[in-house]
Amino acid sequence: MTSARQVKDEVINAFNDHDVRGLLRSFAAEAVYVSPEGIVEGTEQLGWYFGQLFASFPDVQLTAWNKPLLDDPAVTEYTMTGTHDGPFQLADGSVLQPTGRHIAIRGAAVSTIENGLIITERDYHDQLELYNQLGMPIPAIA
Repeated sequence: MTSARQVKDEVINAFNDHDVRGLLRSFAAEAVYVSPEGIVEGTEQLGWYFGQLFASFPDVQLTAWNKPLLDDPAVTEYTMTGTHDGPFQLADGSVLQPTGRHIAIRGAAVSTIENGLIITERDYHDQLELYNQLGMPIPAIA
């Protein structure tokens, strides 16, 4: 039987290879992916999401630096690095044109696995940190 950790490690490897099909093999057809950018449901939307991310940051990589050994869920703390060299769709639907800026974002992902496939992945990272590194103005809070 494949462990939750093995499934998530396969996802990280496929992500770092920019292999969308490889990524999708680890997700259930009806999988739900939740991140600060929004909610993506099903493998068709997941394929679009990861394809868009790889186009926006052609050198994007995940470095997992904490992978607690749990049966389920698989928890991974990571640093995502890359260079913003392609159009990037923001959470509000607008598109940020390439800035050439380098990002290094810390985050954590919690992946729930059933029958060897991810059914839910919740990704937590600081969207303000990302936007700041991309040179976007951070609105003042009144």
